[in-house]
Amino acid sequence: MNTDDLETLMHVLRLGSFSAAARQLQVDPSSVSRTVAALESELGTRLFQRSTRQLAVTEAGALFAQRLGPLLDELRQIRHAAADAAGHVRGALRISASNTFGLRHIVPLLPAFCRRHPELEVDLVLTDSLMDLVAERIDVAVRSGALHDSSVIALPLLQTRYRVVATPAWVRAAGKPRKPQELQQRDCLTFSLPGFRERWIFQRAEGGARTVVNLRPRILITNGLALRECALAGLGAALLPDWLIGDDLAAGRLVDLFPGYRVGVVDAPTGLWIVYPSRSYVPAKVRAFIEFVREAIGEPKPPTDRR
Repeated sequence: MNTDDLETLMHVLRLGSFSAAARQLQVDPSSVSRTVAALESELGTRLFQRSTRQLAVTEAGALFAQRLGPLLDELRQIRHAAADAAGHVRGALRISASNTFGLRHIVPLLPAFCRRHPELEVDLVLTDSLMDLVAERIDVAVRSGALHDSSVIALPLLQTRYRVVATPAWVRAAGKPRKPQELQQRDCLTFSLPGFRERWIFQRAEGGARTVVNLRPRILITNGLALRECALAGLGAALLPDWLIGDDLAAGRLVDLFPGYRVGVVDAPTGLWIVYPSRSYVPAKVRAFIEFVREAIGEPKPPTDRR
């Protein structure tokens, strides 16, 4: 059996359809269908029950996949180990990050990273969706917030602090709010995401009771970079992470309206993590990316695995 055909089969099993597997593999759906049919013919049994509406795995297919998955994973690790033995970082590295963090911090690092590892091919996927690392063939990703997936290893990258910011011109025109509750009568710019759009939660840095401020946002946006641009244009006050607006604060383009407060939303992400699939062998290309990113933008912390 051809290992590429077996990998195709596993994609169909994970994604639940020939068309979804074909899109990920960038081939024609008929090619995927033929591959599966040829494997079924070779095995002498049906791996899927097909209908016009759905594709269902058979009992034989489930048993085959249960044994096949670990074998293919082990084979990939053997290949990585053999390639790494030559002492070169090479091959294809598939990375995932959010649109905002990826554009702000990962993309600017790519030129230096590629110069350091000229034999490496980089496939960067920028998306705000939570991708399945195994099903989507992601080697390493940057994620924010709490992590609940026990199938990945997570290393801390950055702690996140959110700040309510606006331009100095907006502050002069509208007046600097003296307390968080005044934001209810001010123009606010928010993420168009649950929690971020309805209210901001304030707590003094030294502790104490929390203050919940309900908002009537003037502008709702799904992208952090676009939200920052609107704040820089003086359209209102925005809640943004320090890793996005740190340079703006230092240059005076934006000001922190409530420096004595910690600000957030319900279930707001408070940290950034580098994550990769939990495997017995970590390829050199993944280790190289982790080392490079943590060296360039990470906080000086010892590596701590989190499952």
